[in-house]
Amino acid sequence: MRPSRRRLLAALGGLGLLAACGADAPPATPLPPLTLPADSPLVSLGGLLLNRKAMGFGGLSGLHIDPDLTLTAVSDLGRWLQARLVLDEAGQPQGLEALRSGRLSDGLPIPLPGKLSRDAESLARLPDGTWLVGFERWHRIRAYDRIDGWGEPVEMLPGLRQAPLNGGLESLTVLADGRWLAVAEDLRLGDGGRLRRVWVGRPGDWTVLSYRPTPGYVPTDAAALPDGGAVLTERSFSLLGGFQGQLKRVPAAALANPAPDAVLEPEVLLDAATLPMENWEDVASFSWRGRQFLALMTDDNEFFLQKGLLLLFAFR
Repeated sequence: MRPSRRRLLAALGGLGLLAACGADAPPATPLPPLTLPADSPLVSLGGLLLNRKAMGFGGLSGLHIDPDLTLTAVSDLGRWLQARLVLDEAGQPQGLEALRSGRLSDGLPIPLPGKLSRDAESLARLPDGTWLVGFERWHRIRAYDRIDGWGEPVEMLPGLRQAPLNGGLESLTVLADGRWLAVAEDLRLGDGGRLRRVWVGRPGDWTVLSYRPTPGYVPTDAAALPDGGAVLTERSFSLLGGFQGQLKRVPAAALANPAPDAVLEPEVLLDAATLPMENWEDVASFSWRGRQFLALMTDDNEFFLQKGLLLLFAFR
């Protein structure tokens, strides 16, 4: 991203936005497109600044968008949100409409304290409409016939219990052929702990692989592509540098018939110089009017210095 563009987006957190982020303001306001490199395979279509006061909460950590533009997200506060994503004729985001939200069922009559049972971090949807929600801290996946319904437990991924408390199942998607792809944020494997554990398959039939993130980054979400590949967001954080984000792509050939313990080596679609300096945790892939779109979203942690952003891109 050009420095002038980065400064512009950083300035969105200033006093000029206070009026746009009040409880009486719209749940989302449009943002201009980013400037991408001329050889980028993606086109920026702009985005939305999310208003957590109008939505009722923030901390959105999992994202799915249907072809009818129904946006569904889950929060690390144990909540779900649905809305209609409003696009203009060019595919540029204009806002969110018809919001509704509620608490995710965690399978307990009395919730455990804090985030232990409700830290929802990933979201996917099966072809029959079933929702899959991945949770951290108490590492598990739950399946929901309706996002506002009662979730059922899914068979534990082999080895997931070994993940650090806050380094579990950030990435979960359903590939084009119906297999699941799951990636642990911080369950480290070989090459000096640089790799992360990956599962490809279905309950009872998993192939365990590994994923190589960019040094200093961790994988934070995944979305399937129609060709059988997938895209993943990666995030880094330091006290001096703040948040940085990237978007990577795993080609279809690497996921088609992987050998056990194979290493997924992704390629960069959007680098840290292109994306605003925020906590990029969500990615969704969807088709609309014959075009293939990618949506990236941040988790604002409900912290006043962080912003909820949703950016939209289309493949050239």
